[in-house]
Amino acid sequence: MNHFEYRNGEMFAEDVPVKRIAKEVGTPAYVYSLATLKRHFRVFDQAFAKIPHIVCFSVKANSNIALLRTFAKEGGGFDIVSGGELFRALKAGADPKKIVFSGVGKKKEEIEYALNSGILMFNVESEHEMVALNEIAGGIGKRAPISLRINPDVDPQTHPYLEVVGVDCHIGSQLTSVSPFVDALARVREYLDRVLVGSLLKEGARIRYLDLGGGLGISYKDEMPPHPEEYARAIIQGVEGLDVTLILEPGRVIVGNAGILLTEVLYLKETDEKKFVIVDGGMNDLIRPALYGSYQAIQPVMQNNGEKIVADIVGPICESGDFFAKDREIARPDRGDLLAVMSAGAYGFTMASNYNSHPKPPEILVDGDQYYVIRARENFDDLIRGEVIPAALQ
Repeated sequence: MNHFEYRNGEMFAEDVPVKRIAKEVGTPAYVYSLATLKRHFRVFDQAFAKIPHIVCFSVKANSNIALLRTFAKEGGGFDIVSGGELFRALKAGADPKKIVFSGVGKKKEEIEYALNSGILMFNVESEHEMVALNEIAGGIGKRAPISLRINPDVDPQTHPYLEVVGVDCHIGSQLTSVSPFVDALARVREYLDRVLVGSLLKEGARIRYLDLGGGLGISYKDEMPPHPEEYARAIIQGVEGLDVTLILEPGRVIVGNAGILLTEVLYLKETDEKKFVIVDGGMNDLIRPALYGSYQAIQPVMQNNGEKIVADIVGPICESGDFFAKDREIARPDRGDLLAVMSAGAYGFTMASNYNSHPKPPEILVDGDQYYVIRARENFDDLIRGEVIPAALQ
């Protein structure tokens, strides 16, 4: 469920007309619904109410500090993959003891920052990473709490500055069935029973956390992903008898359908073979269709019952891969019409760039009949901030 809907043929974000946002803020622009964000988080969190758990929102999906603040106020934690994401989470008021540091390439400075911040644990992906963590923690007089990603080649022993507190697995993204999670959980339990626990018990360790990652999908087109309650029932059954706190790392399922990318039609171009709708948003703003061939629904802000056409919806970037849709049937738009690229709340702005020296779009948060600019549109000066012309070229 989301709070983008038509009223008398006009798209609203909660109680704000989307065209009002476009008029006052301009396009392209990301627009998020606070009510949808809260609802999605609460539904997911409450689905696991029967067992100890922490919902650690995956910051890579959407890292705006206003959204992170929303989840922190709901009692959530955060799954991070960089020092920058840790900085954002802390700025948003996150409880460090609800932060899990994932990712395969943690730098020394990032590890020290996380250790000094007192995060819950590091998800360790390799033996080399474990050795590095041990050295860095010892170097600053800290003990690093770690969760081992299921990997038979990782030896948890002989690391005096590491404390093994959990195990972790992550099986993928945009999953639309419960069965992969159930299968993965069964393998985790088998590994715990046969391999890991015995060696850890000898060291006096206790597995307190089971990190199942994220990956639960959303509906972009006609997918039918499981409801969080169905997902939770399967997981709760699978962990029965384990004395652990579950760490869950949803991202897309919380924010994906809570956001849209608002864009304006600039031109229509027609040839004998093809029609193109050229808009002011591009692959620099939303790269998923170009990078992955992903489907994202595109809807008019003002419904149009006129002629239907089949067209490519493309942006202003000088690349053949700059498209939001190919051979898509839409109502024929006019110049100046507004389109909404749906399901753009996850991996939208976080993957945006300044390619072709386009300023990044603003981010807007709608709350009832009000909206807030939670990230200002970049300007040309922002594009060259930090760049210098050396004296030799003066």
